[in-house]
Amino acid sequence: MENMKSLTRVLRRQATDAEMLLWKHLRDCRLAGYKFRRQVVIEPYIVDFVFFEARLIVEADGGQHIEQVKYDSRRTDILRSMGYEVMRFWSHEILEDTNAVLKQIYFRLITAPSPQPSPGGRGS
Repeated sequence: MENMKSLTRVLRRQATDAEMLLWKHLRDCRLAGYKFRRQVVIEPYIVDFVFFEARLIVEADGGQHIEQVKYDSRRTDILRSMGYEVMRFWSHEILEDTNAVLKQIYFRLITAPSPQPSPGGRGS
């Protein structure tokens, strides 16, 4: 587990442009008060972004994911079996149409069964 935590720190420092842009909009409850965390260990994986209350994982997939479709599919299946929903966006989608990506995430949050914003989020 400690090795995974060390890796999360490395991944945060080496974030892609798409991850940095998405984090700019998700951090500090900026998306309608919902508190996302980034590069989080959910054994046996590290996920890009997660909102625990709605059990929602958001992944920013770069070009390397084209070659690992089976791995990503299996990973998504395992995370779903743990009760998470996984939303995947290509890096170019995030970079070229950030608002559309944010709208999809927001729509998922408001249509999920009872996702509550974090205390100090909305209206504060």
